[in-house]
Amino acid sequence: MQDMARAEAPELLLEAFLPYRLAVLAHSVSRALSAVYAEAFGLSIPEWRILANLGRFGPLYAGELAERSSMDKPKVTRALQRLESAGLAQRAVDAGDRRQVRLTLTRRGRSVFRQIAALALDWEGKFLEPLSTGERKSLERILDKLERRADDMRRGG
Repeated sequence: MQDMARAEAPELLLEAFLPYRLAVLAHSVSRALSAVYAEAFGLSIPEWRILANLGRFGPLYAGELAERSSMDKPKVTRALQRLESAGLAQRAVDAGDRRQVRLTLTRRGRSVFRQIAALALDWEGKFLEPLSTGERKSLERILDKLERRADDMRRGG
């Protein structure tokens, strides 16, 4: 009976399964890019994600950082502690809700963010070199569609 069920099961070719390929590609890209900012600034991937989000979106709560960076709250907390120790980020009690803490970059953190942003954009340009302008635009459209679809499916749509 088990052999019959196994024979009827569809074959999952992991190397061709899009969610797996995207996850592997994302991990590979993240590790390759992390070599750039780790060498220059001694930052880990979680620290870079926090720095980038605070640099792009300004003061955020820890929960917002976790959501925006696709990391769990304990990982965000550890990365924030290291960024605070390095003088790159700081906590401030929210004036509107004193139970909440907003996280921001320090002056030094903003300076490091600007430097890393320049390196990251240069790296991205080199990474995308094999693609034509048309392919880059198509990739952007496809990624946008897939992100919307994933959000819809996550919500049960």
